[in-house]
Amino acid sequence: MFRAPIHLYRLRLGWLFGGRLLLLDHTGRVSGKPRQAVIEVVEHDRADGSYVVCSGFGPTAAWYQNILATPDTSIRVGLRTIGVTAVPLDANEGGEFMARYAPRHPRAARKLVRFMGFAVDGTSEDYREVGRQLPFVRLCPRT
Repeated sequence: MFRAPIHLYRLRLGWLFGGRLLLLDHTGRVSGKPRQAVIEVVEHDRADGSYVVCSGFGPTAAWYQNILATPDTSIRVGLRTIGVTAVPLDANEGGEFMARYAPRHPRAARKLVRFMGFAVDGTSEDYREVGRQLPFVRLCPRT
């Protein structure tokens, strides 16, 4: 089930997700083989074209470790493919992104933090603290 969105992107149906999900193409740090992961977009900066994503499974997620090892990669959003460079964000930046994400997507935020094993009472400070504990990455378009 988790791989179904990858197949939709391969069928050029990524537009079905609007701007909420992106397909990350990355290189396996051990195997060197091409890999793909569909990740939820936390925030999209229209001014510079960057996307912020979060590794909900923490710093041990394979896609996260892979883009740290090889930060120049590409993403697909809708029907567009964009060459990007992955830039890890610090804990305070992650906290701010999570605090902004939660009120925009309250149901998704509650389910997400519960799924990841966090308990929150719904305040922005709770979400900010969760965000400080998760790795966030800005995917900046290459020029």
